[in-house]
Amino acid sequence: MLKLYVIRHAETEWNAQQRMQGWKDSSLTETGRKHATLLQERLRTVPFTALYCSPSDRTKETAQIVLGQRDVPMYFDERLREIHLGHWEGKTIAEIAQTDERNHYYFYHEPHAYNPIVGETFLDVQRRAVAAIQHIADTHSEGHILVVTHGVVIRTLLVYWKQQPLAQLWENSRVYGTSVTIVSFDGKQWTLECESNISHLEGEMIRG
Repeated sequence: MLKLYVIRHAETEWNAQQRMQGWKDSSLTETGRKHATLLQERLRTVPFTALYCSPSDRTKETAQIVLGQRDVPMYFDERLREIHLGHWEGKTIAEIAQTDERNHYYFYHEPHAYNPIVGETFLDVQRRAVAAIQHIADTHSEGHILVVTHGVVIRTLLVYWKQQPLAQLWENSRVYGTSVTIVSFDGKQWTLECESNISHLEGEMIRG
């Protein structure tokens, strides 16, 4: 049996400022590093056999904290990168709502219809994310694999695993920083075991 532990990177400076990141990057906050350390403790007994990670700095740092001193093979996959948001990247959600009201509406209310001139659709992201996950399944028939990626990527995977339409992208559990989604694969079928769980953050301030 193959089991994937899919986590979102820890909180960043732009997360705290409610700025869109996409393919751009910002540093983890001290709160983010603390939350990643709490996740490290939670997952310390899981015998990870490999790490697959988005090449963004925020995912790399999160992965390094979570793994700690463990010697685990690490693979960086562009297909696990966050959605490309074009000119939205670096802007706050409030700024986008004022300057690009139509696309902002589609993004949050009709995600299946969101189609920017520059950037990716949610379907674009889902296709590459599913391809990355299938590559992992093709490469590893068993074991525990850590996957460190981004919020939108995880949301597109959740609707894929649940066999939901992309129109329901925002209707599943909120994907907080360092949340854990666990899925298993028996060679034929994916089974969602745990969705966006943040039990390691009990009593912590959570944003984004």
